[in-house]
Amino acid sequence: MTDSPSNNKCIFCKIARGQDKATDILYENEELVIFRDIKPATTHHYLVIPKRHIKDPKTLDSSHQALVERLVEAGRDFLKQKNVGLEEASFGFHWPPFTSVSHLHLHVISPTSDMGFIARCIFRPNSFWFVTAEWLISRLKAMDTKS
Repeated sequence: MTDSPSNNKCIFCKIARGQDKATDILYENEELVIFRDIKPATTHHYLVIPKRHIKDPKTLDSSHQALVERLVEAGRDFLKQKNVGLEEASFGFHWPPFTSVSHLHLHVISPTSDMGFIARCIFRPNSFWFVTAEWLISRLKAMDTKS
């Protein structure tokens, strides 16, 4: 099963439920939460996660397209709220097996010009290990046309 209400062993599910006191939730609505990445690649590095447990981006199908678009929209709105320009922002997902937490999470990173060498490698757009939100949305749209 690709998604379920919650997973008791998943750290991101615990964060979404407010059970991880070490993580400050910066934004929350009925569907998602935003919090800082514990290993930030630059000044503004946030994770946007659905409250519902979804394993990873590879398990998504066309029915998840709107969800991914809402994650991206929330990340963009959050950066704007913080007065962070979107010109140097990156929105993407680690691609399995290169995921550290098996819960769908969008990385929102800005400014990308401040990332160090290692971070530029880890978050290299459309590599084997990291895909942009645009790429994932296109993949989900393509799945819908094949049905």
